[in-house]
Amino acid sequence: MDSMWYRGILIGGALLALGACRGGDVPSSDFSVAEQGNKAQVQPCSHRSPLKNAYFGDLHVHTGLSSDAASFGVRARPADAYRFAFGGGAIELPAEKGEKDLSRSTRIDRPLDFLGVTDHAEFLGEQVLCADGSSAPFCEAFKEGEGRNPALLKLIFSPFPARDEQLCGADGSRCTEAALGPWQETIAAAEQWYDTSSDCARTTFVAFEYSSVRLGSNLHRNVVFRNTVVPRRPISYVDAAREWRLWEILEKECIDGDADCDALAIPHNSNISNGRMFAVDYPGTSSEAEEAARATLRMRVEPVVEIMQHKGDSECRNNLAGVLGGNDELCSFEKFENLAFFTIAGTPEVDACYDGPLADYVPHKGPNCLSRNSYVRYALIEGLKEEERIGVNPFKLGIIASTDTHNATPGNVSERNFPGHLGWGDGTPERRTAYDSTIPGNASNNPGGLVGVWAEQNRREDIFDAIRNREVFGTSGPRIQPRFFGGWDLPSDLCDDPAMLETAYDSGVAMGNDLPDGKGKAPSFLALAAADAGTSDFPGTPLQRLQIVKGWYDDNGDHHQRVFDVAGNADNGAGVDTQTCERRGDGYAQLCAVWQDPEFDAGQRAVYYMRAVENPSCRYSTWQCLEMPAAQRPQHCRENEVAKTVQERAWSSPIWYTPR
Repeated sequence: MDSMWYRGILIGGALLALGACRGGDVPSSDFSVAEQGNKAQVQPCSHRSPLKNAYFGDLHVHTGLSSDAASFGVRARPADAYRFAFGGGAIELPAEKGEKDLSRSTRIDRPLDFLGVTDHAEFLGEQVLCADGSSAPFCEAFKEGEGRNPALLKLIFSPFPARDEQLCGADGSRCTEAALGPWQETIAAAEQWYDTSSDCARTTFVAFEYSSVRLGSNLHRNVVFRNTVVPRRPISYVDAAREWRLWEILEKECIDGDADCDALAIPHNSNISNGRMFAVDYPGTSSEAEEAARATLRMRVEPVVEIMQHKGDSECRNNLAGVLGGNDELCSFEKFENLAFFTIAGTPEVDACYDGPLADYVPHKGPNCLSRNSYVRYALIEGLKEEERIGVNPFKLGIIASTDTHNATPGNVSERNFPGHLGWGDGTPERRTAYDSTIPGNASNNPGGLVGVWAEQNRREDIFDAIRNREVFGTSGPRIQPRFFGGWDLPSDLCDDPAMLETAYDSGVAMGNDLPDGKGKAPSFLALAAADAGTSDFPGTPLQRLQIVKGWYDDNGDHHQRVFDVAGNADNGAGVDTQTCERRGDGYAQLCAVWQDPEFDAGQRAVYYMRAVENPSCRYSTWQCLEMPAAQRPQHCRENEVAKTVQERAWSSPIWYTPR
């Protein structure tokens, strides 16, 4: 949901219950699973590789079935999103509020390999009943036009969510039954667009989004299923008011409850979670054993995290308390929270994050509370500490990215022609390039990223298993292909070996795994990446460098970070003319290095991941300002409120080291 959901909200009002209707702890049996598809005959793929291929997709996509997308005039449905993603058609979008005819269209520049549409489970049935003409006052929320009606906000902010009794009935069943239609439409669209032929050109997933904004903190998850054995209906925040309740339902009814069902949840936008996405707390537990069980459940259901999307980058942040090791210049990338919630100039207005005994019930007026627990890098380090304390790492997370488009335009990530992500909310270049808190989808947003996986073939089971096994990566949009291996005996000249990948798999571990016992030796890492070649119309940007990021903690509980440049050249002279967007300087089509940790301590837990960084290029807002006639450019196009350039990148999943 967009930043406008968070702004100007009085949390006190949001804590009021909506009515006496059931909510917040629905029995797991309400989500019993069954085969929902046709079980079409699937042919073996004609193109598969035991050394694995890179496939690109999007697992965070909203259509007109999501109430917030619909309120901004988006009418496209799941089947339209699949058609768009796989290169088969344009999406028509409104430019202005109240348009009866959709006035602009957009197409993807290159088809995706896989896609899961993740419409919000919240309000799925309510929206159907209101569209069918219900006179319940709650339905005024859907007529307001920007999803900011207090009736909606109370539900997703309240720690005690409940359905509107007048609309949904005393037991909520009118709304839960009405949600079955959109859910069946979502399943049918995924089945329709799954390529079961030997071409394996299109892979689709049944999915939804669980959208908790509990007490003003973003705690959203996308839930993706391995096949079409799925719950009777999607699980919303109204059904499961705490994230671990979502995990429990998925484990009981799907993962353990049916041999053919499997599911995973993917947290996103930890950058606006007020430190709560990766908080080290276990409400309701009473012993370390119960904490370990909760951590094990989390690790089992949430193997990866979304590090980048249109509401910013969640990798890291400079100048956070309890983080040592100096500034990382690339941590300033796409900080949505700066522009969306802090002042334009000067010191950001931030609150201290409260993590005391009542933290579970202390609201925030918006994501204006900065904590290292809001960022993926520090969650990875915090997980090392927890593993030492309770024997389980709850944050053993692979890394992906996605778009979070609310235009039903998955994978539409090009900076060159970004059409926005929120219907009429950012339907014109003037709106998309403005930093103005009254404009939904303003320049604090970006085109979002992509999921990358390494899999033998483009099939549901292969893509899903790659995600569960964390041999995945995220990009900020370009189709960079990073690979990352670790081991104890990787040859120093491995980059020159024609059998490099075979040796890396045989002698080490791929991203997403643990290093085996090294018996005191320092590990070596193989880092390599291929640049995005782009298209004939818009060639890709060369790579500038490869970096390995190392994280660990000390006896005081502080986090330590080090960033090592291992290939390429940060001072290669590459740049971009922001008056023309013409690039200058050289870069690399491919980079490769074997690097050994010079500061390795065999007694210290550590986590490593790779970052592949492009040369600078123009940000989408710069391109769109330049395309306006000079005399008609708004003032914000002539000022420096928003960065003119970006350095696009890809992140590998981590590799972990644990002392013997």
